[in-house]
Amino acid sequence: MKKNLLFAVDMKKREVIVSESSKGTNKINFIECIKQNQNDMFFNAVVTLTSITKSSRFDTKLFKSMDKVCQIMYHKHKETQ
Repeated sequence: MKKNLLFAVDMKKREVIVSESSKGTNKINFIECIKQNQNDMFFNAVVTLTSITKSSRFDTKLFKSMDKVCQIMYHKHKETQ
């Protein structure tokens, strides 16, 4: 079953929370937290993704594009670890 990566930001701790969920389920599995100082560009990308979801003029295409950017950045981050 295909898994989707999910991203959230904890502004108090200045970190991205990375989780995953299988398509068709409500179960979310925690993967890791990445501090802003470990990957500032990824942190800022997820902040942008989060701000898109809060917009009064939510744009699905823009959200999916930014989510794809975050997915790519996360995979790049994992490659360099």
